Amino acid sequence: MIAPSPHTRAEDDAARREVLAVIDRLAAAWNRGDAAAYAAEFTADAPYITFMGTTYHGPAGIERSHAALFRRFLKGTRMHARVLSTSFPTDGVAVVVTEGDVTKRPPRRLAKVQAYTLVRTDAGWRVAAFQNTERKRLMEKVGIALTPEMRP
Repeated sequence: MIAPSPHTRAEDDAARREVLAVIDRLAAAWNRGDAAAYAAEFTADAPYITFMGTTYHGPAGIERSHAALFRRFLKGTRMHARVLSTSFPTDGVAVVVTEGDVTKRPPRRLAKVQAYTLVRTDAGWRVAAFQNTERKRLMEKVGIALTPEMRP
């Protein structure tokens, strides 16, 4: 059984605001095409898993890959995200799940789901792991139709 939070509601709300501020800073850096600021939000050994399955490690790998993407394929894109959930499984650890996408125009539908695991460090909250998954809505719909117990 998971023990209840030893923190007050105000402390929990403050931590939630701090964690969500990291997501806001990531989006702001992305929207500026600032790979260094984007990568600075990650821990030294953070795995960053793209929707294609490519994995980068730590700020250096994240910055290098995103600098190239911002110069080419993702130049001028904006990050769109909607927070689905925020939880604190243990003290100093947060998990944020979002729906999101990066596009040049506002998307009709957010096509991906992201999981951010954040840890509290001496420098504040940082992303310790990131996973981006492209939703396969048709496959999801068929799977649930065939196996209703799969419905979230």
